[in-house]
Parts: sequence; C-alpha cells; structure tokens
Amino acid sequence: MANATTASPAMMADPASERIAPKRLFAFIIMVFGMFMSILDIQIVSASLSEIQAGLSASSSEVSWVQTAYLIAEVIAIPLSGFLSRAFGTRLLFAISAAGFTISSLLCGFATTIEEMILWRALQGFLGAGMIPTVFASAYTVFPRSKFHIVGPIIGLVATLAPTIGPTVGGYITDLMSWNWLFFINVVPGIGITLGVWALVDFDEPHFELLDRFDWWGLLFMAGFLGTLEYVLEEGPQYEWLQDTSVAICAWICVVSAIAFFVRVFTAAEPIVNLRTFSNRNFAVGSTLQFCIGIGLYGLTYIYPRYLAEVRGYSALMIGETMFVSGITMFLVAPLVGRLMASLDMRYMVAFGLIVFAMGSYQMTWITRDYDFYELLIPQILRGVGMMFAMVPTNNIALGTLPPDRVKNASGLFNLMRNLGGAVGLAVINTVLNDRTDLHITRLQERITWGNATATETLTMLQQKFQGLGDSALMAMKQLTQIVHRQAVVMSFGDAFFILTLFYLSLSVLVTLLKRPASPFGAGGGDAH
Repeated sequence: MANATTASPAMMADPASERIAPKRLFAFIIMVFGMFMSILDIQIVSASLSEIQAGLSASSSEVSWVQTAYLIAEVIAIPLSGFLSRAFGTRLLFAISAAGFTISSLLCGFATTIEEMILWRALQGFLGAGMIPTVFASAYTVFPRSKFHIVGPIIGLVATLAPTIGPTVGGYITDLMSWNWLFFINVVPGIGITLGVWALVDFDEPHFELLDRFDWWGLLFMAGFLGTLEYVLEEGPQYEWLQDTSVAICAWICVVSAIAFFVRVFTAAEPIVNLRTFSNRNFAVGSTLQFCIGIGLYGLTYIYPRYLAEVRGYSALMIGETMFVSGITMFLVAPLVGRLMASLDMRYMVAFGLIVFAMGSYQMTWITRDYDFYELLIPQILRGVGMMFAMVPTNNIALGTLPPDRVKNASGLFNLMRNLGGAVGLAVINTVLNDRTDLHITRLQERITWGNATATETLTMLQQKFQGLGDSALMAMKQLTQIVHRQAVVMSFGDAFFILTLFYLSLSVLVTLLKRPASPFGAGGGDAH
C-alpha cells in the first residue's frame, strides 16, 4: 500500500506553509452546508409524519415510507459516490447532487399524493447522498494533515448534529408554517450551494474515461443487496420479521444479491466499490466503530422522541425543544475535541467518548413515567459529549491515515457503515421495545390479582372516580389496564437503555485494536495496517 503521506495534487498546491487558502476553505464550508442539508432531511420529517399523513390522505403504513424511501435510496447512493467522484470530479458531482436535491425537495413540497411523495423522497435521498461522502473525502485529501484537527470536528459536528436536531427543526417549521415547508426550506440554500460549489471548487480533475468501465451489474447487485437490507431492517420489527411475506421475499433477495455483489466486487476489472480498502486495519476497525456509533446516533434520536410522545404525550415542538440539549452540547464540545486531538492519543479519546455515552445511557435505565426535561438533561449532555469524542477522532483515525488516492472510495464505505449501523440500531431497539413490553405486561398482570392490596385499592379508587359516568367497574378495569401497559412500556425503555450501556462499554475495548498513527497532524502521518 502506498504510504499515507503521499501527497494529493491539492496538498502539493498548498505545501510547506500548511496554510489553508481562504477560497478553498470557503468552498469547503459551502459543501459542509450541503452535507448538513442532506443528513438533516433524514430526520426532519420524523416529528411531522402525522401532519404529512393528514395532508396527503395517507395511511400510517404508507406515510412511514416518506422516511424509508429516503433511507433506502441514500444507502444505495452513498457507496456509489466514490466511483462517481473519481469519474466526474468533486465539483461536477457535488453540483449535480446539490441541484438534484434542491429540485426534488421542491417536488416533495408540491406533492399531492403519497405516491408522488415517496417517489420524490427516494429521488431526494439518492441525489443528495452524493454530498455526504464527498465532503468527508475532500476534508482528508484537500487540506494539510496538520489542519485535520480543524476540518475533522467540522464534519464530525455536522454528521452528529444534523440527525440530532432534525426533529427539533422539523417540529418548529411544521408548527410555524406547514409540513410543505420542510422541503421548501431547502430550495434557496440549495441554489446557493450549487452555484457556490460550481464557482469555487477546484479540488481535482474529472476522469470521464472511467465511465466507459462503469459496472452496471455491480450497481444492480449492490442496489438489490443494500436496498432490501434497509427494507428488512425498517419493516421487520413491526411485521414479525420473516412471518411477513414482503419482508421474507426481500430477505431472500438481499441474501442472493449480497452473494452476487461480493463475487462481482472481487472479480470486476473496475469494481463499483473497492472493498480491499478494509485491508487497512485502522480503516476496518474505524468503520466498525462508525457502524456501532451509528447505532447510538440514530437509535437515541429515535428512542427519546418515542418516549416523550408515547409516555409524556409531548407535541412535536416540545419534543424538539427537549432534544435540543444534545445538539447544543455537541456544538460547544466540537472545538474542544479539535484542540485535544492535536495533543492526545485519539484512541483514548474514542474510548472516553464511548464510556461517557454509556454513562448517559446508564442513567436512563432508571427511567420512570415522570422523567421530564430536567431528568433528561444530564443524560442528554453526556450523550452529546460522548458522541463528539467518539465520532470525530474515529473519522480521523479511519480516513486520515489512508493514501489520498483511496480516500474517495473509502469515504463512501465509511459513511455507509454509519447509516447501516443506524438501520440495525433502530431494528434492534424496536424489537427490544416490542418484546420487553410484552414480557413486562405478562409479569405485571401476574402480580395484579385480588390478593394484591395495592392493585385492589387502585381499582377501588378508579371505580369511585368513574362513579355515575357509566359502568364504573368496566371503566376502572380499562384504566388499570392502560396504567399497566404504560408501566410496561416505560420498563422496556429502561431495558433498551441498559442494553445500549453494556454495548458501548464493551465497544470501548475494541479501541485497543486500533494502531496509533505515527503523527496524525504532522507531515508524517503513518499508514496503519
């Protein structure tokens, strides 16, 4: 493997002084805004699905595809971006992605049926996905390695902050205007980003001759593999997995496509993605960590709002305001992480972040139905601190020690791992919540008998409450059943947080497999195997 210090043309253009050219930095910041929009739009609709459902006269199962279609399309497009960025060059690919994302956002806002919305959301996810790994690749090929502690926290902050504040932003926009503006809000920034990138980005040159060797079969197999995998993970928990026909069919397609995809990747002259990048030990372990960090990033962005909605009865706006604590924490901690990376062993920073994240989850294992903003405050602060300390150094360790000519392909794979981790995390969390709720309901019902003094007193009190309003005995029994179910749901949330605690504590041990880069911010960043 080429040594990691091999300079890219961009790095040679800005050598000894190691100074970041203002034009280049400004162009990069514009690209970061594009990445922010693309990641934000994954979660921006999550708090407003009921409003979209009403506006499009859709069923609850149909409206969930507003999010699922985006995720499936994005998962397919992200690894493809490595090849396309080499063929088209950073400027052309990013401009096409930004323009396509903007146009499809406009079409989403004007959608009048659920079918139109799903189509345009899939297009939005597919086109916008190219912006995410392109920013990561640019950060680690365009700038001098001594500046990674500046650009690293910027992309790390965006990658973690965007999904975290997605429900907050979506809740505010829907509350102030309407759900259509969740998409219209992208139009003006999207036009500005497209024009700015086209005018300023000059990081590399396109190689259109690569398109002559484009692997269409590889694309087909990858789309079948990743698309059906995402569908199975999204839909499986609510439909009892393989007991549902569509999930079972997609699972079989996923297995067959995966086999064909891996065979094709290792035999094609110009594979659509180069999996040999995983032979680099730091990249392989870093990608595994990224997968696991994705579980927490997207998992907790899902589990907190679900608790606040189901148990506390919060509106979308109230959920967003409560969740904003983690976002503020990430924003404040990012500069500190950047400064510490220049002087501390990044492996220890990752381990510290994972342990802090586990501490935040552990505090939530004692959750009750009375947990409100102040009870969630410290766990959310710990979550924000842990996520930034874990993710930003992981980005640098995985991508910052690769030869520049391999970063574009590696960036697509690296970002794919985060999204797949999120999909797996949501599937596991949903399964845990469903199964443990059923278990706790059974156990609680076994304890609520006529011999249980507390249960009898509660039932008597409820009967008195409903006296004169109808069949008070039946109404009291229904109310008691609801109380039992709510308590079982709360206990299942505690179980899910406990599992996350154990998972991230054990994950911190994985950091020992990383090899410390020789000099991550000096001129001699080593190539770890």
